[in-house]
Amino acid sequence: MPEPAPEPTYETAPETTPEPALELRGITAGYDRREPVLREVSLTVGDGEAVGLLGPSGCGKSTLARVAALLHRPQAGTVRLAGRPAHGFRHRAPRELRTTVGVVFQQPRLAADPRLTLADLIAEPLRATGRRAEARVRLSALAASVGLGGDLLARRPHEVSDGQLQRACLARALVLRPRLLVCDEMTAMLDASTTAALVAAVEEYRREHGTALLAVGHDRVLLERWCDRTVEFKTLLPR
Repeated sequence: MPEPAPEPTYETAPETTPEPALELRGITAGYDRREPVLREVSLTVGDGEAVGLLGPSGCGKSTLARVAALLHRPQAGTVRLAGRPAHGFRHRAPRELRTTVGVVFQQPRLAADPRLTLADLIAEPLRATGRRAEARVRLSALAASVGLGGDLLARRPHEVSDGQLQRACLARALVLRPRLLVCDEMTAMLDASTTAALVAAVEEYRREHGTALLAVGHDRVLLERWCDRTVEFKTLLPR
């Protein structure tokens, strides 16, 4: 009786680990080169990970968040987003790199153009990147996800509350489907119920899209409940 043919063997491709969403290495930054706010600070946010950055007011955590979002050029150090090094900041950053990060700031009224309706505010990044045709579909879904309905989208910032405006700012930060979301004291000016609603909206979006999160704040309880891990700012400083 002939022997059975041997089972075929297949080579399996080696598993690859996704690049971290954010890598900050040796960041020195500030607003006066003689007195930097940050000195040699390093931080990593893994792909899809939520990291809380905890520290008191004035410690420099917001400056670090702005560096991470390519909004402030460091004096020294490197920034990598999804493995790609950043060679430009603010408008000099390549669009395809700049749009991988969404940012929500602490004070929505300083971050919103008072001339725009909330609908135009949310759609602004799409128009700025030549994707105006996507605005109608994306706007409807995002507005619902952050709890904006009825006639609120037709109102301007002075016609809505801080919480409603911050919901619109969150939707704006998510409209380009960023790989990394930076929330810099996003809920510091909001009441408990609005804070809970915004955190829930962020987490629902992250579950759907796998977005990484850097949440900056001084509320330890909130960050520890919200994030996979929490880092105290003082532990990032060189000893």
